[in-house]
Amino acid sequence: MNSSGNPAVPKTESWDTGPRASRRVAYRLLPFVFLIYIVNYIDRVNVSFANLRMSTDLGFGDRAYGLGVGMFYLTYVLFEIPGAILVERWSARKWIARIMISWGVITIFTGFVHSVGQFYAARFLLGVAESSFFPGMIVYLTHWFRSCDRSRAIACLYAAVPAASLIGSPLAGWLLGIHWWSLAGWRWLFILEGIPAMILGGITIFYLTDLPAHARWLPPDERAWLVSELQAELQAKKKVRSYTIVEAFCDLRTLRLIVAYFLALTGALGTIYWIPTFAKRISGFSNQTVTSLLMVPALIGLVGMLANGWHSDKTGERHWHAAIPLAAAGLMFTLLILVRHEVPLAISCLLLGSGFLYAYYPAFWAIPTLLLSESAAAATFGLINSIGQLGGFAGNYLIGFLNDRTHSLTASFGLIALAYFVSASMILSLKIRHPRETP
Repeated sequence: MNSSGNPAVPKTESWDTGPRASRRVAYRLLPFVFLIYIVNYIDRVNVSFANLRMSTDLGFGDRAYGLGVGMFYLTYVLFEIPGAILVERWSARKWIARIMISWGVITIFTGFVHSVGQFYAARFLLGVAESSFFPGMIVYLTHWFRSCDRSRAIACLYAAVPAASLIGSPLAGWLLGIHWWSLAGWRWLFILEGIPAMILGGITIFYLTDLPAHARWLPPDERAWLVSELQAELQAKKKVRSYTIVEAFCDLRTLRLIVAYFLALTGALGTIYWIPTFAKRISGFSNQTVTSLLMVPALIGLVGMLANGWHSDKTGERHWHAAIPLAAAGLMFTLLILVRHEVPLAISCLLLGSGFLYAYYPAFWAIPTLLLSESAAAATFGLINSIGQLGGFAGNYLIGFLNDRTHSLTASFGLIALAYFVSASMILSLKIRHPRETP
């Protein structure tokens, strides 16, 4: 054991130690991280598919549905920052396992709601259960991947979002059509999709390793190389400036990231929770056809996210790689307003706009890792994500309000487009230097 309490690691390395270590870590961690985020996202957004029948069965309108969806994000922020710090200072695997098991239980409970009040309560509790999962995963990846590999690692994590749609869309289409034991299909959607989270939560405790220095599955030379590289990056960031948590929160660049992410999620989460409803109202297609169509943006997003993350790492550029997908999505929603009465064109713009957006995520989340280190970075991930997630409340409530007030989708499309354009502008206004670059 060394002075910090971590297992001692030998220093002998060969020329291929680094590539071997990077590959081994990627093959070990990324598939599992990808899997658990798929399950997380399916459970989080299955309400969007359930709403194709749920609102009618329970007797509430767009504003009530939008408020219920938004309740998740109001409570999601409560434990976001402390949870991310717990991942940094305590144990990632234990905290992530706790989150997964509790959200699985509450997702199952949602399948038994019978009133608007119970729906609000279920969404409220789900937000508490899931809070800090995403920033915790980002912090966890920074423990294992160098800055030059980080955007690709985050892309693999975020690729679970469109992949979840590829799996969740046809699954939802099938489940909405069943009626077992006198329970409507939308209820089975929640019940059956909550079970995998509980199972994977138990597996997480045994499979994940908190830190490279504790990884017995890494050969000693690879473990030593990885610990050394990550420590060198940490020291390089401290030489630029060692931020306290309070200083990180007050940095103007952090505040710009928060605003940019809030606006991006106002549009993105509004789209995610309303796109089945948008597609059905524009086209008049059946539920099964709508859920099948929603595989298109998922495929676009999966390819775009992986390609954009790879290219961002290859070039070392983050800002344009984050801003361009947002601007492209905003353009599609602007065009959607103009062609909203032409069903083929309108559906095409809706699907393309929803798909283009995904590509911005990996480059965006690589930006704060260039600025901050250790607990300041963990807390800032939580702050950016928690305040940004309030866009999920703002976007969903505003869309429901605008739909009820105007009896049209046009204002909602304009809101989404504007949010994307302003977010892209905020990202391009940032000036952050790579910590290993010389001034």
